[in-house]
Amino acid sequence: MGTADTTPLLLNNNNLQEGGGGDLQGKAVAVARAFGTESKRLWKIAGPAILTAICQYSLGALTQTFAGFVGDLELAAVSVENSVVAGLAFGVMLGMGSALETLCGQAYGAGQVRMLGVYMQRSWVILLVTACLLVPVYVFSPPILELAGETTEISEAAGKFAIKMLPQLFAYALNFPIQKFLQAQRKVLVMTWVSAIVLVIHVVFSWLLMLKLGWGLTGAAIVLNTSWWLIVIGQLLYIFVTTSDGAWSGFSWLAFADLWGFVKLSLASAVMLCLEFWYLMVLVVVTGRLSNPLIPVDAISICMNITGWDAMIAIGFNAAISVRVSNELGAGNAQTAKFSVVVVSVTSMAIGVVIMAVVFATRDYFPYLFTNSEAVAEETTKLGILLGFTVLLNSLQPVLSGVAIGAGWQWLVAYINIGCYYIVGLPAGILMGFTFDLGVMGIWGGMIAGICLQTAILIIVTSMTNWNKEASEAETRVKRWGGAAADQH
Repeated sequence: MGTADTTPLLLNNNNLQEGGGGDLQGKAVAVARAFGTESKRLWKIAGPAILTAICQYSLGALTQTFAGFVGDLELAAVSVENSVVAGLAFGVMLGMGSALETLCGQAYGAGQVRMLGVYMQRSWVILLVTACLLVPVYVFSPPILELAGETTEISEAAGKFAIKMLPQLFAYALNFPIQKFLQAQRKVLVMTWVSAIVLVIHVVFSWLLMLKLGWGLTGAAIVLNTSWWLIVIGQLLYIFVTTSDGAWSGFSWLAFADLWGFVKLSLASAVMLCLEFWYLMVLVVVTGRLSNPLIPVDAISICMNITGWDAMIAIGFNAAISVRVSNELGAGNAQTAKFSVVVVSVTSMAIGVVIMAVVFATRDYFPYLFTNSEAVAEETTKLGILLGFTVLLNSLQPVLSGVAIGAGWQWLVAYINIGCYYIVGLPAGILMGFTFDLGVMGIWGGMIAGICLQTAILIIVTSMTNWNKEASEAETRVKRWGGAAADQH
């Protein structure tokens, strides 16, 4: 039916009986063989996707690290800009671009390869307009941050840095559609190589401009903006030169067709992912309302830096399972899609347990990688227990979100996120942090409760899914979005 590969060892009764006469040992061998086969397919996507995500996240994270050696105020400014202002833009852009994961993935699985380039161009149009709408957030970030509870000193410093980071906003608008376009075709190694080369350049010039030449945050902005645009240019050159095996056939007026329908799906994706991204972003903002917030903000920012690094692994699996589910549903392989979800969930959770153990073991030491301040390091160490539980939860939650994107459940998950994060988790955090006077520990602890509830609900939803019905809906979606337009192309 399409180009997506199919799992040769589906877990049905006939296959489970192969090689073991139907006994328990034979079934275990069949399950292990099927698990290994699907793992290889997932890792071919997840491995490069994880490396790409780590490299791209490292651009901002390493800038934040260098800022910590410039000064405490500079660290707070970059942390707040990264997590709040750029974090808001990142969430919106990634969310809007994630509509392509559903459409490109299912179209590729159904063999409608030519439509991928058109979808990417439609997403560019929508995201560039969105970037223009977000410019005032950067320009007026100081009063916005003060209104949210940050101190005047931190807000003004972060606002000055935000203005300098406007070029990054428009790089986001082009980058995320490009990534989803390439991921749907499993061309993830290209993104990895481009991102890795840019990261090396970024480290060298960040050290040179920020520390050696003493340009501080001005140097940080120059290097960070340039790095993101180098990633965009490198990926575009690959697409234009190779035509991506027919998925790119040049610019087309079809990019402006059916824009409203595309906007609606993009908005659903944006709402779903933004509610997740903003949740931890709010943690930094709420912490800023504590008395004497500079030390707690720096400490929580370091912890968010660690969760961000850890989240890159989960985002890699998020991309992999989104591609696998969308490709297989587009090709009509419901049981393969279902089994992919099981394999990636088990794998990601196992990795999460290992990372949690590492955090617990090193919580007295890792803060000094980010700061010279003894007070900030001590506060960060106290938060190490909560950090460990957060990275464990974050190993599974983004994977389940990837399943939702691959299957096209964006609005459902958006409603779940509103209830769990903003009706349960955030109020619980504020109650524990301020009313019970538990400070940043209480704020973060309450918000972890929201993540636990959301993860539990997504597990239930995924386990109760009728995958045959999802495959049928994917076929309908591909015909509705791609059929007539593909014929015109």
